[in-house]
Amino acid sequence: MPYVKTRDGADIFVKDWGEGRPVVLIHGWPLSADSWDPQALALAEAGYRVISYDRRGFGRSSQPWTGYDYDSLTDDLADVMKAAGVEQDATLVGFSMGGGEVARYMSRHDGRGVSSAVLVGSVVPYMLKTEDNPHGVPEHQLLGIAAGIQEDRPNFFHNFFKDFFGVGYVTSPVSQPMLEWAWRLAMQASLRSTLECAKSFSFTDFRPDLPAFRVPTLVIHGTGDKTVPIDATGRAAAAGIAASQLVEYDGAPHGLFATESERLTEDLLTFLSR
Repeated sequence: MPYVKTRDGADIFVKDWGEGRPVVLIHGWPLSADSWDPQALALAEAGYRVISYDRRGFGRSSQPWTGYDYDSLTDDLADVMKAAGVEQDATLVGFSMGGGEVARYMSRHDGRGVSSAVLVGSVVPYMLKTEDNPHGVPEHQLLGIAAGIQEDRPNFFHNFFKDFFGVGYVTSPVSQPMLEWAWRLAMQASLRSTLECAKSFSFTDFRPDLPAFRVPTLVIHGTGDKTVPIDATGRAAAAGIAASQLVEYDGAPHGLFATESERLTEDLLTFLSR
């Protein structure tokens, strides 16, 4: 099942590893499912069936003109789960932008087949700074993402990944080859999908979706995250999700799958084993 055809004709590239209780990994912007590989390998070796996929417009998936709003992206998730035969006892794990798909799936698809959820450095519940969301990111900064990409996309992501991985402000930043690898993943995406998804994660309010989390939920976030600030997202998500547990990684940046890879894997395995 390397590709799944969605209800609107998009081709979604899927990686399906191992056997056992299903765990669906949803990657962040502007990467692909490959960013999950260390965790996917460890979970599969531990006896889980791990399904990860490239969001439409990214990685090896097709690059349609439309479908980058969260309702459409979440319907893609539902299409992948249906094609994979995932009908019960699944865990959804969303990193960064991928947390939005988890939240919207819980509300839009009533959490069908899901028994637990994990939000890692997630944009849930709301990124934009407003009067009732004072810890969010100012609108001009979010709009600056699109401006920077349109002006010089390669240079924008060259700089973006430094903050993403904490280069210059954490004690164990990633290697230069890791930065280059992430940059290459970002450049695989279409310009259209990159811009439209940035708009979606920046301005979608997931606060109305939080009551739909009726399963045990683990929230993991770095306190030093400059890309997705913890006060507007991780802490607020944990406060708004009834059956949630918040685990803060002190001083850690956004790209936890790389900077805190072993700890993240262990926390996922511990949560899944409960």
